Amino acid sequence: MKVSVSNEFCHGHAQCHAKAPEVYALDDEGFIGAVAQLDVPPGLEEAARLGAAACPERVLSPVE
Repeated sequence: MKVSVSNEFCHGHAQCHAKAPEVYALDDEGFIGAVAQLDVPPGLEEAARLGAAACPERVLSPVE
């Protein structure tokens, strides 16, 4: 599984990280970083979905 990231719309609320820190690492400024897509480690798919759903701007889209 992967997660598509639309960085230009991220406002740094860090709700993804609050729900799934093992999937969504943040940079020093509290943003997900300049990645277009994250690889989700096996077994963390549900955490990735929960973190994506917590994003107020909906910048994260799980790709099954």
